[in-house]
Amino acid sequence: MAWLGALLFAASLGGCVLMIVLGARHADEALPTGGELMKMPLGEAPPAAPAPAPMP
Repeated sequence: MAWLGALLFAASLGGCVLMIVLGARHADEALPTGGELMKMPLGEAPPAAPAPAPMP
């Protein structure tokens, strides 16, 4: 019974190592720096307008 646990552990560890190697080999493509992606701006937001002074 212990050999089955050891076999499952080794297979799981090997799968983790394989996923790390594949992830390092196939890097993600860079996103474009301007425009929109899924209706979300990719650049910085414009600075907020200063709050008006309170009336005395």
